[in-house]
Amino acid sequence: MNTNFKLDLVKLLHTAIWIFFNIVIFYLVYAVIINQIDIWVWICLALIVLEGLTLLLFKSICPVTLIARKYSDSNKDNFDIYLPNWLAKYNKLIYTTIVVIAVLGLFYRLKIQ
Repeated sequence: MNTNFKLDLVKLLHTAIWIFFNIVIFYLVYAVIINQIDIWVWICLALIVLEGLTLLLFKSICPVTLIARKYSDSNKDNFDIYLPNWLAKYNKLIYTTIVVIAVLGLFYRLKIQ
């Protein structure tokens, strides 16, 4: 396999993981909004914590990015994922903000029940 094909496979995998975590995060937001605090909310939180610990372990760099780095020397923020560059650049900030708001909403929901 050539380098471009390997990078494309890594980008596809990274994008699929990103989509999966979007579903996880937005289910959490949805469940908090409609006050449906069920087992899936706790599974979502566990997955988000696991992702956070992984990023912490790898010094805020996704392990998939490290794999992609073997196949590219690009300086772009989206060299390793099929996202617009601005979204890849601010991805952690955007989604951390959404998760923090969702968790605060969850605490509020749990407190009023």
